[in-house]
Amino acid sequence: MQTHDIRRRFLDHFIRAGHTEVPSASLVLDDPNLLFVNAGMVQFVPYFLGQRTPPWDRATSVQKVVRTLDIENVGITTRHNTFFQMAGNFSFGDYFKRDAITYAWELLTGSVADGGYGLDPERLWTTAYLDDDEAITLWQEVAGVPSGRIQRRGMADNYWSMGIPGPCGPCSEIYYDRGPEFGRDGGPEADEDRYVEIWNLVFMQNERGAGRGKDDFEILRPLPRRNIDTGMGVERIAMVLQGVDNVYETDLVRPVIVEAERLTGRRYGSDHGADIQFRVIADHARTAAMLISDGVNPGNDGRGYVLRRLLRRIVRSATLLGATQPTMDRFMTVVRDEMAESYPVLRTDFERIENVAVGEETAFRRTLDSGSKLFAVARDSVVAAGGSRISGDDAFALHDTYGFPIDLTLEMAGEAGLAVDEAGFRELMSQQRRRAKEDAQARKQSHADLSVYREFLDGVPTEFTGYTELNTDARVLALIVGGVRIPTAEAGADVEVILDRSPLYAESGGQIADHGRLAAAGLRVRVNDVQKIAKSLWVHRVTIEEGQLTEGDVVTAEVDPAWRAGATQGHSGTHLVHAALRQVLGSNATQAGSLNKPGYLRFDFNWQGGLSAAQLAELEAVTNDAVDADHAVNSFVTDKDSALRMGALALFGENYPDEVRVVEIGGPFSMELCGGTHVTHSAQIGPVTLLGEQSVGSGVRRVEAFVGLDSYRYLAKERALLAGIASSLKVPGDQVPARIEQLVERLRVAEKELERVRAAAAASAAGDYAARAERVGPVALVAERVPDGIPAGDLRTLAIDIRGRLGSQPAVVVLLGSVDGKVPFVVAANPAAQQSGFAAGTLIRSFASAVGGRGGGKPDLAQGAGNDPAGIPAALAAARAAVAAG
Repeated sequence: MQTHDIRRRFLDHFIRAGHTEVPSASLVLDDPNLLFVNAGMVQFVPYFLGQRTPPWDRATSVQKVVRTLDIENVGITTRHNTFFQMAGNFSFGDYFKRDAITYAWELLTGSVADGGYGLDPERLWTTAYLDDDEAITLWQEVAGVPSGRIQRRGMADNYWSMGIPGPCGPCSEIYYDRGPEFGRDGGPEADEDRYVEIWNLVFMQNERGAGRGKDDFEILRPLPRRNIDTGMGVERIAMVLQGVDNVYETDLVRPVIVEAERLTGRRYGSDHGADIQFRVIADHARTAAMLISDGVNPGNDGRGYVLRRLLRRIVRSATLLGATQPTMDRFMTVVRDEMAESYPVLRTDFERIENVAVGEETAFRRTLDSGSKLFAVARDSVVAAGGSRISGDDAFALHDTYGFPIDLTLEMAGEAGLAVDEAGFRELMSQQRRRAKEDAQARKQSHADLSVYREFLDGVPTEFTGYTELNTDARVLALIVGGVRIPTAEAGADVEVILDRSPLYAESGGQIADHGRLAAAGLRVRVNDVQKIAKSLWVHRVTIEEGQLTEGDVVTAEVDPAWRAGATQGHSGTHLVHAALRQVLGSNATQAGSLNKPGYLRFDFNWQGGLSAAQLAELEAVTNDAVDADHAVNSFVTDKDSALRMGALALFGENYPDEVRVVEIGGPFSMELCGGTHVTHSAQIGPVTLLGEQSVGSGVRRVEAFVGLDSYRYLAKERALLAGIASSLKVPGDQVPARIEQLVERLRVAEKELERVRAAAAASAAGDYAARAERVGPVALVAERVPDGIPAGDLRTLAIDIRGRLGSQPAVVVLLGSVDGKVPFVVAANPAAQQSGFAAGTLIRSFASAVGGRGGGKPDLAQGAGNDPAGIPAALAAARAAVAAG
């Protein structure tokens, strides 16, 4: 049974039972206690606490959940996940234990034909809280579970809470017995690998206080109404229903591993260490995609740091498995393809999701490439010397010189069974920066293992025929899988193929590899990627779709002509943009990297400061003038010195052979050393549309552009957008900017007038509030809820004004309001009140929690904010009580 079907059956089952389907909440909620939503019931907490009236008596949902406490264990075990789906049914003061048990049992054991999961009831075990005799009786009466398969467990196992103050209660869990091959007899108490938990039924009836751990907290009071909160792990039940050993082998997770296998050439299940990395990729790719889809971006703290760490662990794991090129776009694509049926945003917002993930990968790969090599040197040195700790000097070198995060050093050291001298690291961070940089540079070394390719690298390099033809006959020189040469490969295999000659372009110079195929009688092979080894050997990464491929075979190697046409447009367009940049900005705008693929180009260049709108417009105009001129595109081979004397541009830092290929467009307009494929005339590039420019690092800027039909499509969308705006504003398109400027100016005037009116209203209101002051002991107290919509700054001004109108008598002002679901509040105390022992900063703490907030300040003035407007009456009452208590 596929996971999407499992989700649908769950929801349909409870809808038939009168539940309302509620969409999953975002993983990011406005809750100061939670980094991410960590349980299916989080969005329902106000209903469980009685703070808000639920719009339904019973509900069902499949909630996105992220838990990051176990991030270090992901991959090491098959039981830990950061992202998972929690299916749940909820009752808000409606049904309780009997019906909750009935609904769960009917779904689990009901026939597949009737919408159930069809599990064998003889393989199900249940647990209950130690003194929950009622639940034990119901399991026997309702579900027919014999007493021998019901186990009583303590608070740590069978008393549920969110880990923070809030609703809680005893629970019953349902376990599935996977059989003796997975562990020993004795039920969940004996072995939770064999007996896997699939459902937890929480009988929510109490509210807990602060505490630590699963069983160290106080039960404060009963909830206003008894509720039901259940959670069925979708991935867990999928594992059971699909008959696989763990969640990583289920239908929505395993495809990520399959893609990682394809990208790295390694095989899942063949090596424990590699399996850990495969599982990290599979878990974190899903989590990262879901977090980005909910608006989280990589950063250096909070949620952003968690996302950054997940993405970087993916990159590192892929690298450890042997990936030498970016992989994030592929992993994000697989997650989208597998998960979008249940989460359409992964498809509709995919471009942004991919860009965020790929951008982080791009930045981190530079860090990882150098840092991992240095770490390996340090690790090997410690092990060879019989030591057990990475020095602070090495850890500092990784962090300071190469941007390698200290937490990643700690993690990698832990995996190697080593410690890190953190104290030494901290000291060097502040005292020995220069020496650490010099030491790190001296240790920088490492080379890839090219032994399997050595025979071919030492012989005749691959003959590339793709400049003049799109297909050629070639001989298979070798087949390689996982770094090992094999004689033959069957349909379905992913293989590296070395040919004596090839028309397929190998990724280099910013141009991504050609797509294409290898063909012969009874043989069909898809070419997914082509990479260069030591700049001379073409390695084709392929999937055999039909037939058998054997070393020595003669095949026809073919380039996908549509792909090549688009790739040449992108690469030639990049040359035009480079030449145009130098015209607009000058010769100091030198290339710092590029990427071009069908319909798109990206060009990085060294430059300080952003480009103005006028510079961008000129850049685009110069580029398209060169397209319109239909310059001839010529290429020739010469020696490097001659090429440079002719004015050909070379990428700084690149090592070129003695003989180089020069590509010129329009004679002196553009001349560069380049091994890429190109159009024959510049008009074939089509229009070039700049998408903008941005910083990608210190002193490095990036421009991106569409070319050809992609450029046309982009411009068509922009034209339609402008037409829509012009229609809305009822002006011709060329008058839209002026009309918008007029509207913005009118808005500024209106805002200033509104501010004047608000100030006048506040001054008038201050007198009214002061007139209503009540006498509480020796204090004149104004404790009021102001009208909704008054922002915090205005609230502060109003409180100060009221305080001033109360004269020299001891006076305290407490004001609370509501703005877009937030609760700003202010306390002001005059000197006489302060002398009587009333401090604003202290008083604010007496009521802030009632609105779910906090605040602070000085004795004369304090302010803060909460997130629960329903608590305002209780907050005012608490403030009055605090003043009355003196």
